[in-house]
Amino acid sequence: MSKETANLSPPLSVQFPAFDLEGHRGARGLMPENTVPAMLKAIELGVTTLEMDAHITRDKQVVLSHDPFINPEHDLLPDGSEIPPSHKRRYVLYQLGYDSIRSFDAGSKFYDKFPQQEKIKTHKPLLSEVIDSVQLYLREHQLPQVYYNIETKSKHSGDGKMHPEPEEFVDLLIGVIEEKGIAEWVIIQSFDVRTLQVLRQKYPHVKTSLLVENLRGLDHNLSKLGFIPEVYSPYYKLVTPKLLQRCHELGMKVVPWTVNELEEMRQLKQMGVDGLISDYPNLYKELEADR
Repeated sequence: MSKETANLSPPLSVQFPAFDLEGHRGARGLMPENTVPAMLKAIELGVTTLEMDAHITRDKQVVLSHDPFINPEHDLLPDGSEIPPSHKRRYVLYQLGYDSIRSFDAGSKFYDKFPQQEKIKTHKPLLSEVIDSVQLYLREHQLPQVYYNIETKSKHSGDGKMHPEPEEFVDLLIGVIEEKGIAEWVIIQSFDVRTLQVLRQKYPHVKTSLLVENLRGLDHNLSKLGFIPEVYSPYYKLVTPKLLQRCHELGMKVVPWTVNELEEMRQLKQMGVDGLISDYPNLYKELEADR
């Protein structure tokens, strides 16, 4: 452990599930990603956490989407026709009002990367709609509360073009979360340390997760962040016994992404990870059956 890492303040106490089962973008392998049907499908399959991506619209709404634009790979124009290849990045969410974004079809087009996806006409929902739909579903089916693992989709090069500055992004996101009264069930994750730093400074009661896909190592990544988050979330092939030991010594949970093969899930669980993020939460029942 480096001197810099040792001097970082410890994380907030957090009561995560004994083993956290997360549905990536809801249940991307089975339903259109980042939509209400995907979130409800994931709950039906028994996840403990719903993983999702957040962007900001021109009219300052928090909308679920991984991409900063309407993606022609799996989205259709409002009239149901294909988005021309020349318009691939034309429909930038931050430059569109939500009413316009909602009119696009986010679920009817066949997506060859995920051929098992059920095709259903749906839309990119507001975070508020997702929360309302999820909480209602939990009440109606008398199910335990799930966590919301929400990624801020931002980076330096996109400031002012693809999304607002980090502080405004975080303020808008937390505004929805506080209005809905679910802050204790929320984890905010990001590759962009700036948004996590705003969270720690302005909203220290909200849990954070550092997403990692680089090879620079734990000490570098934590030093860049400047504090110890509740969760360290690396690309799953970066997980090693040594990394797990050091994260656990620092009080962090380790929840890798995105694990879509049952045997790899088994290996990671045996290694000692604290949870998994997968496009196929239907595999979790087989994983749980191993106990």
